[in-house]
Amino acid sequence: MILYSVNVICIYRCGHCQKLAPDYETAATRLKGIVPLAKVDCTANSETCSRFGVNGYPTLKIFRNGQVASAYDGPRSAEGIVSSMKKQAGPSSVPLHSEEELNSFINHFDASVVGFFSGSDSPQLTDFQKAASAMRDSYRFGHTTEPGLGFKHGVETESVLLFRPPRLSSKFEDSLVKFGESISTASLRRFIRDNIFGLCPHLTNENKDSLKGRDLMTVYYDVDYLRNPKGTNYWRNRVMKVASQFQSQGLHFAVADRQEFQDQLEEEFGVEPSELGELPLVTIKTREGNKYIMQEFTRDGKALERFLEDYFAGRVKRYIKSERPPETNSGSVKVIVAETFQEIVNDPAKDVLVEFYAPWCGHCKNLEPKYAELGERLSGDHNIVVAKMDATANDVPPSYDVQGFPTIYFSPAGKKDSPIRYEGGRDVEDFLNFLKKEATHPLVLSSTREDL
Repeated sequence: MILYSVNVICIYRCGHCQKLAPDYETAATRLKGIVPLAKVDCTANSETCSRFGVNGYPTLKIFRNGQVASAYDGPRSAEGIVSSMKKQAGPSSVPLHSEEELNSFINHFDASVVGFFSGSDSPQLTDFQKAASAMRDSYRFGHTTEPGLGFKHGVETESVLLFRPPRLSSKFEDSLVKFGESISTASLRRFIRDNIFGLCPHLTNENKDSLKGRDLMTVYYDVDYLRNPKGTNYWRNRVMKVASQFQSQGLHFAVADRQEFQDQLEEEFGVEPSELGELPLVTIKTREGNKYIMQEFTRDGKALERFLEDYFAGRVKRYIKSERPPETNSGSVKVIVAETFQEIVNDPAKDVLVEFYAPWCGHCKNLEPKYAELGERLSGDHNIVVAKMDATANDVPPSYDVQGFPTIYFSPAGKKDSPIRYEGGRDVEDFLNFLKKEATHPLVLSSTREDL
């Protein structure tokens, strides 16, 4: 088995490749003799990359016995790559022959799924192993056919149990959950997805992608289960006590180490390291991208309880990361910040073309003079606004999908809920051609020469 990183060797032309490179090298060193890691330069091996459907960089694929087994969708940190590939290197479900082996397997940092079966010829075991093979990238599986190993866990017939990590044991929830359906990949996947995290999981950089797409409240403090498990659970238990009162209202909960997520806290919530004290910091981020923050945590949990009561009652003000609006904004390209997005872009009477850029982006810098010229050409048209926003310093509304820079959208008058992503060329005439077709009113060009 080999993990291939398909990238551009001229690493500085790809920011994502540049970010991955040191972690990939570290992982390769740690996995030496276990799983070989390799890389392919697509600028020199375009046919190979095309044959395996590579259309973005870096792309990571897992090969087994010379064939593509799957795309690698795990964490892109050295620790995450090592952990994921070690799972790939071993059996999809670890056979457990004794109580010592069972206890060692479930006493793990991550949750464990264990099947208890009557014998090696059990049809249920066959289905379990098939499901484990399909989900080995994401979860830990073990199985036993030894009679009696499951007795102390209440197992009397063939069963599957999910064991939550021992460090997360709490009086507010069961440490194990029994699977109650007929075994299939789909039913087992659904069971694990719904139960693996429990009421309040430990959020890390390795599992954060699994918690995306939820309304999630995260409590940040000094989470350290290696050196200070008692202190870590002191705060987690207070969170869980409050969370148990609100768990039926659609909000999910987690605790996380504030040092591990400092960059994210600063980027998404504007929280500087100097602002973090001893007490936990609480944030909520919804699946729509709305954000809320609470900084007045109390040891009795009452402040958190009041915060959640206010949140569900709609009394908590949304947090919006925004630069200060410019003192003057009379240029042909209007500068937008998050605070003025509603006023300028969502003006129902105006067509708005908005560029989302990053100050460090070379493509954005190349576009700047052409975009400025476009603004000048349309400066006399009062029905249309040419605008730009620094998407690294301001929150982008959820209806605008900005994954790279520059990203350009057209927001038509009267249809502000349906912005149109601009996918055309980046010359002035390309923009004008697009606007001629999409603008609500005929364009009024400032230039005396109309090339179209």
